[in-house]
Amino acid sequence: MTSPPDKVQRGTRALPCLDPWRKDTLNRIMARLLRSSLLRSYITTQIRMSSDQLGELGKGAGKGGGGGGSIREAGGAFGKKEAAEEERYFRQKEKEQLAALKQHHQDEIEHHKKEIERLQREIDRHKGKIRKLKHDD
Repeated sequence: MTSPPDKVQRGTRALPCLDPWRKDTLNRIMARLLRSSLLRSYITTQIRMSSDQLGELGKGAGKGGGGGGSIREAGGAFGKKEAAEEERYFRQKEKEQLAALKQHHQDEIEHHKKEIERLQREIDRHKGKIRKLKHDD
């Protein structure tokens, strides 16, 4: 049996092999970064701002098609107000989704705790049967 290579050849690049512990650690770090609500909300805001306009939200028609309606295209105070309401709506929806996801995870945790308790009772019951069989001998 040969030991794993120090580097893996992929195309023209040589990538170092990572042991499973490092891969797991890197995966956990990346998952934590991606779950970060600040990062997610920042990215969402940036995508939404740059998607159809060239500048501030509610400042008038942007570049390209569809500016978001006649009020938004006209700009001014009403355009800014509508843009702010839209941002508030999306933030509220995101909060609701996160709350639902959190509740789902709490329910899953509770279910698994009950399953652990049930399986522990089964283990204790089987241990009792084994003790009884040993005692009968």
